[in-house]
Amino acid sequence: MSSLQGCRVRQELMDAERLRRTLLRMAHEIVEKQPDVRATVLVGVRTRGVPLAQRLAKMIGEAEGVTPPVGALDITLYRDDLTTIAAHPVIQGTDIPVSIDGRTVVLVDDVLYTGRTVRAALDELIDFGRPDRIRLAVLVDRGHRELPIRADHVGKTLTTRRDEVVQVRLRESDGDDRVVLLEKDVTASAPAKAAPRRKAAKRK
Repeated sequence: MSSLQGCRVRQELMDAERLRRTLLRMAHEIVEKQPDVRATVLVGVRTRGVPLAQRLAKMIGEAEGVTPPVGALDITLYRDDLTTIAAHPVIQGTDIPVSIDGRTVVLVDDVLYTGRTVRAALDELIDFGRPDRIRLAVLVDRGHRELPIRADHVGKTLTTRRDEVVQVRLRESDGDDRVVLLEKDVTASAPAKAAPRRKAAKRK
């Protein structure tokens, strides 16, 4: 498994089996809170929120006999830091296959951090209609909220430092299922020590 450049794995939070069990628990929680699956839409925030939403929908379908529709949300143009991320941001597109009017929308993302991604997702969702309610499901809540946003369904709540990174890897996008906590590798970023200079031999 590759980690972010300049970081090293501090702790493995979930392997493939634990991730599967976590999603299964979340799927059951979603059904308990919203028993009318036919009036429910799962919308994943690109990128990794989409395959998570698809897996949750499949698990709900296996348990209830009805699979809720799944949409994909690209929040790029709704970000409050759009002018700072790139001169030409890559737009993957939003695809919500059904009307969300009067339905329960379960917004799905991999990591909840400052809350700004969720805020952007809420702004975009409202442009698509007027849902009956919106619930938030996240695989990992790592804290450090900057906005008054709270998840309704959480796979794992984690206390982190701001200089740490929660990396979610999914087989659909990354080739394997794993969640790890990364920290900066100070040894990799430290400048190499110069070799001591050899003194010139004195001529006799």
